[in-house]
Amino acid sequence: MENIKKEDLDQEIFDMYDYYVHGKMDRREFVNKLSKYAVGGLTVSAILTFLLPNYAEAKRFTLNDPRLISEYVEYDSPKGAGKMKGLLTRPADKKGKLPGIVVVHENRGLNPYIEDTAHQAALDGFIAFAPDALTPFGGYPGTDDEGRTMQAKRDREEMLQDFIAGYEFLKENKNCNGKVGVVGFCFGGWISNMMAARIPDLKAAVPYYGGQAAAEDVPGIKSPLQLHFAELDTRVNAGWPDYEAALKANNKKYEVFFYPGVNHGFHNHSTPRYDKEAADLAWGRTIDFFKKNLK
Repeated sequence: MENIKKEDLDQEIFDMYDYYVHGKMDRREFVNKLSKYAVGGLTVSAILTFLLPNYAEAKRFTLNDPRLISEYVEYDSPKGAGKMKGLLTRPADKKGKLPGIVVVHENRGLNPYIEDTAHQAALDGFIAFAPDALTPFGGYPGTDDEGRTMQAKRDREEMLQDFIAGYEFLKENKNCNGKVGVVGFCFGGWISNMMAARIPDLKAAVPYYGGQAAAEDVPGIKSPLQLHFAELDTRVNAGWPDYEAALKANNKKYEVFFYPGVNHGFHNHSTPRYDKEAADLAWGRTIDFFKKNLK
């Protein structure tokens, strides 16, 4: 494969990829549009291979990491899909009850990147729970393309109920101190905003480049918010001014960070949209925010 670097690709390619992975363009149209960039020895398949996640290389944790106590567990979601599954993980060296973090995946199920993120949250001193919205279909299928297709078949409100039930499950866990926050990415960012609006005793919500809650939902938000946006993510950012106006009008506590020169998905270390500097900064802020609000 040609040795492609992120800097070699036109920003328009990343914008098209964003439309593709969010169902606003099908694969055929995406590949057709890519062909105009296939010049000077750069092939469409090379660009595609570069853009898609590489979990084999990116994986940071395994289920049997000695620093962690991790397992897949089932829980009940009576208002959602009924029976749900998720990854539960906590630090092996911590005694006593821990604050909890629900980790919410993107629009493609509980893939290895989100599992890594849950494990990292555990390593940072929390008990983390990452539900899989694809449980009704047997769970994350192994590729993001299949995962996206499956998740698109589920009802958004029902999935929200599944994550709210995941919050209740974590809050009641014997190793949790009952103080629980949520962090979510993309679709999971929307879920995080909505969990803040729907769960009166949620302690903190951290949406990464997520769709905003509607203005009529904002009065229900009781927890402080920490919001992370990518400067180049015009699609999601378009909704921020109205959301901010609603948060201000309702005197809600929030802090917001925009990361210059990065794309939607900059925290995802398995794709070329990843930006290590921005991701590390955002995650450091996230953990500090949780430590402050869940202690």
